[in-house]
Amino acid sequence: MNTILIKNAKIVNEGIVFEGDVLIENEFIVEIATSISAKSADCKIIDAEGNFLIPGAIDDQVHFREPGLTHKGDIASESRAAIAGGITSFIEQPNTVPNAVTQEILEQKYQIASEKSYANYSFMMGATNDNLDEVLKTNPKNVAGIKIFLGSSTGNMLVDNEAVLERIFSSTSMLIAVHCEDEHTIKNNLEKYVAEFGEDIPVQAHHLIRSEESCYISSSKAIALAKKTGARLHVFHLSTAKEMTLFTNKIPLEDKKITAEVCIHHLWFTNKDYETKGNLIKWNPAIKTETDRDALWEALLDDRIDVIATDHAPHTLEEKQQKYLKAPSGGPLVQHAVVVMFEAFHQGKISVEKIVEKMAHNPAKIFKIEKRGFIKVGYYADLAILNPGLPWTVKKENIFAKCGWSPFEDVTFKSRITHTFVNGQLVYHNFNFKEIQAGHRLLFNR
Repeated sequence: MNTILIKNAKIVNEGIVFEGDVLIENEFIVEIATSISAKSADCKIIDAEGNFLIPGAIDDQVHFREPGLTHKGDIASESRAAIAGGITSFIEQPNTVPNAVTQEILEQKYQIASEKSYANYSFMMGATNDNLDEVLKTNPKNVAGIKIFLGSSTGNMLVDNEAVLERIFSSTSMLIAVHCEDEHTIKNNLEKYVAEFGEDIPVQAHHLIRSEESCYISSSKAIALAKKTGARLHVFHLSTAKEMTLFTNKIPLEDKKITAEVCIHHLWFTNKDYETKGNLIKWNPAIKTETDRDALWEALLDDRIDVIATDHAPHTLEEKQQKYLKAPSGGPLVQHAVVVMFEAFHQGKISVEKIVEKMAHNPAKIFKIEKRGFIKVGYYADLAILNPGLPWTVKKENIFAKCGWSPFEDVTFKSRITHTFVNGQLVYHNFNFKEIQAGHRLLFNR
């Protein structure tokens, strides 16, 4: 039997922090108490005194690039980076190559993950203008949801047929996650900048091309359609102050039919950072102004925004170093997301309890993930120990994403993930991995 006893931890769960012990047997948490004694000689004891014990984060939006784009990243490399960052479960998006727009291709991704993933995994089924029959075959018990690109961020998955959209929204009870940017607005904005700069558009124009208006037009349309059809809608990576008017905190999360997500980069960077970071912080939707960032923080803290995620989307440094028009959007974030939020905790912006709510509890609730996202007896032991007073600096040699770079390079964080447990296995400890693919396929209570 695999038995681990975590002692003297500051346990963070369901809005409280309390000191205590957690006993793990095989895959599950079997006891939580003020003091627990080891029941056998082979019980591994970890003293977590002074450290936080948090549920492993659940990242509801990543792009791990397998199959088809594995020069950028793959399920093994990126899930290792995730567990190094205290993320124990991920939901991956369908714009791999080939796009996951048939049940056969979707199941092939699950097969790859079953052999390679260090973290727990699920994959979104992708919608297109002509695959409704395939979308409706999706099993709600073992697939996270349906993903629709309402802006052509990457790949060829733009859904721009309004009749098709309404049919999808009307035909499934599954969670529909959307990328919202209005293609027509972006195209018009881009034409203006091409006319002015030719091929030498500065990256500082990115947030003006993929503008506030492009985001608001698209997200407001998606929300209106969800209200009309009764669809269960989850809006990914919100980036503007204007969009915050579309969401409510007036009802409990469990009763919301429309939920919202913000990503790490939109909470950390602003358009002023394009000057020094360039294409390394080119994301879709774009990082916008300080006013937008402030509004996102306000909505996060007052519960109009429900989830913090990463939109982890690695590209090679060579790809990112091209001119603006050719440089792809996206970057690696899973390894540093949790410590970024704890940096905000040190700055007094957010509580530890709220971080855990937005990164573990709420994704589990929104997607109805079975027995994960909380520190509870009977739940899977997906856990991370975080030392809030152990500074470290992000350097190339400690970056685990396959692309080998990070927008946080040379940043010193005050907090460090020291241990990560996946399904009761200690899979990561202080920059060292146990070479075991401990991840399971996520299941859903639907």
